[in-house]
Amino acid sequence: MKEVVQLTEGWSLDLDGTTLPAQVPGCVHTDLLAAGRIPDPYLGLNENEVAWVGRRAWTYSRTLEPAGTAAEQPHERTDLVFDGLDTAALITLDGRQLGRTRNMHRQYRFDVTGRHGLLRVEFASAYDEADAVRASTGERPNVYPEPFQYIRKMACGFGWDWGPTLVTAGMWRPVRLERWSTARLARVRPLVTVREGVGRVELRVDVERTERGADRRLEVRAQVGGVHARADVGADGAVVTLELPDPELWWPRGYGEQPLYDLDVTLVEQGTDEDAPEGAAGAAGADGGRRLDHWTRRIGFRDVVLDRAPDAHGTGFTFLVNGVPVFVRGVNWIPDDAFPSRVTPERYRTRLEQAAGAGIDLVRIWGGGLYEDDAFYDVCDELGLMVWQDFLFACAAYPEEQPLRGEVEAEARDNVVRLMPHPSLVLWNGNNENLWGFRDWNWEPELDGDSWGGGYYLDLLPRVVAELDPTRAYTAGSPWSGSWDHHPNDPAHGTHHSWEVWNRRDYAEYRDSVPRFVAEFGWQAPPAMATLRRALPGESLAPDSPGMLHHQKAEDGNGKLDRGLARHFTPPKGDFDRWHYLTQVVQARAVATGIEHWRSHWPVCAGTVVWQLNDCWPVSSWAAVDGDGRLKPLYHELRRVYADRLLTLQPQGGDADGPLLAVVNQSARPWQTSVTLRRVRADGSTVAEQALELTVGARQVHRQAVPRHLVPDAASAEEFLVADAEDGADGLRALHFPVADKDFAYPAPRYDVEVVPAGEGHGGGGGNVEVVVTAHTLVRDLLLQADRLGPDAVCDSGLLTLLPGERVRLRVGSAAETGGDAVRGALFCVEPA
Repeated sequence: MKEVVQLTEGWSLDLDGTTLPAQVPGCVHTDLLAAGRIPDPYLGLNENEVAWVGRRAWTYSRTLEPAGTAAEQPHERTDLVFDGLDTAALITLDGRQLGRTRNMHRQYRFDVTGRHGLLRVEFASAYDEADAVRASTGERPNVYPEPFQYIRKMACGFGWDWGPTLVTAGMWRPVRLERWSTARLARVRPLVTVREGVGRVELRVDVERTERGADRRLEVRAQVGGVHARADVGADGAVVTLELPDPELWWPRGYGEQPLYDLDVTLVEQGTDEDAPEGAAGAAGADGGRRLDHWTRRIGFRDVVLDRAPDAHGTGFTFLVNGVPVFVRGVNWIPDDAFPSRVTPERYRTRLEQAAGAGIDLVRIWGGGLYEDDAFYDVCDELGLMVWQDFLFACAAYPEEQPLRGEVEAEARDNVVRLMPHPSLVLWNGNNENLWGFRDWNWEPELDGDSWGGGYYLDLLPRVVAELDPTRAYTAGSPWSGSWDHHPNDPAHGTHHSWEVWNRRDYAEYRDSVPRFVAEFGWQAPPAMATLRRALPGESLAPDSPGMLHHQKAEDGNGKLDRGLARHFTPPKGDFDRWHYLTQVVQARAVATGIEHWRSHWPVCAGTVVWQLNDCWPVSSWAAVDGDGRLKPLYHELRRVYADRLLTLQPQGGDADGPLLAVVNQSARPWQTSVTLRRVRADGSTVAEQALELTVGARQVHRQAVPRHLVPDAASAEEFLVADAEDGADGLRALHFPVADKDFAYPAPRYDVEVVPAGEGHGGGGGNVEVVVTAHTLVRDLLLQADRLGPDAVCDSGLLTLLPGERVRLRVGSAAETGGDAVRGALFCVEPA
């Protein structure tokens, strides 16, 4: 059997003649941090102090010991395998070159049979590599002033409008020796389909042989779900087909369970029982044989179709899973750390469980980042999170000449094959915003006929997917209308990115259109207060303090935050705490406004993918989970608006008499509910009230006008509309205020606060308490910022609106401070202008 030896220990990093210990997997920055040679670039202005790291060459080395005599080492072949090299590297062993690399996103394998000595991996500066390629291919336009399109490397490492410029180098994924004889499994491609109740796995297997193994009789044996099959290996490998009757189907979360099956593939040399394990009658077959190699993955049986048929509204973009149309409740994912080697399987699980906890069912892996580790997709498989995977191109014109073209194809082939076993993977996407950029961002005249990436997205990548993974849909880009017959970002056709609102308009203008599928939209807010205090130690916080400005990477980011705030609230002057709270409120309201509107127009609109779930460092950004893993109010708002059942009041504008009541039921069962509509004064008294008995079908939306006598005057500063629906213990609520908060006659908020131990039925202790808030007035958007009670404290709720006499219990965990004054100091709500 093949032997694997991990090469995690014994590496060193050369720093100007000084040898530093190195961690593999890792990168230069993390090694320098561990050695105390650079400050933490996430703190203060330190990012500027470490810019030199990405602009110089670095060398890693270790010794490869002899494998022993032939008797001690029976394997014919030894391969040195790098799962990830970042990025342009020269690899030598005992002074002789093994090879050169120029792609962070590929696996590399070198034959080192019988060789030993000093192994060196010399990384060139990524800037030098990019400059050399640019000199060969010519200049191309780019949204950012960094050369990321000339090197196959994580683009956002060169900086983005939410990320730092930290240009890494190193062995960022595992390194190992693989020792084998006769033959090995070089590539296994499982094509998994479900037709008429039968799960089918067509395994395409490629085999590499040693010279002595060239004429050996080999067999591939496979099993899944108790079904076994085998095939002889020919010159072109082997094809093995398994058919499993009535498999349990894999579903997205909220639609069913996620059963996973172990798929095992074994390569066997026929005609010998040497090395055959006990019980080899299983996957290895009843007649023994020498096991040479083994491959196993978990798969799921499901049928995913992307419906892009034209209709009366334009061109659709609707996922059907096992025949069921799905309104996608998605988020965009960026690398969870600017140093990707620090992202562990446990961290993936934490972040993705947060996503599932917010009602999310799809994660789009954005094209300026990475093909993530298999651990990411494993968790998505388990949680029922569909994955939309971008190929790694974003916001730039990419040359199609060599050496890039060959790297792009090799990278695509590597990753399509690596990721295709995962049932969570539902879509391959060619790029992020490059088709749009070609048409709208003045690239076309600047290029003057030069290549820009169109050949990748419209030719090369779809051919690779069609050849290797024909079971999945491919789309050329996001946004993309499906052809050049329509504008690439036409909301009526295919996918749409909605950025005009954040950049220039009020969030209420999300309601002006009904795109077929909103693949990006979002609104910024600063991170949690505890995150800011950790990242900006000793700084007197203000929106424009030095650290705050440095940790705001968006163009005119603070200006857009302030303009968005000023449209709804009177800007607080000199009160950072109020500014921080109100910008968080605006972010949550903005995203909720878009999602509520678009969900109410299902099935014309078939999904929203919020920008973004996560951050890679502490920064003001569009994220729902900040760079320290703390939940912003937006996270809790996503949990509300992405729930299976949603109640919303939609202003109609124009000549309409009033708002529209939309009752959204995305569950699999009809929803019978009573909706109470109340016209309420600012003092909390009810002017008019009516109950509606409704039944909303499964996966349907009920829409109706609010009765005229319940509608506040469009200019009223003293009345608002409340809708409450029965749905379990807590019910659902929607609000409609006719005017902006700054114009509404809010009373001065009055409420009582009681802090009780959570031990009474809630497993208290250790800073776990319940905060009981009883309102005596209208209390709008009450928020407990738990991290003000201690850096590890969390609260189970986000923004809440209470009417006079209403009470809410907020569960708080891991609070260091639980006194009444501390809790009151952590509570915020909307106040009169």
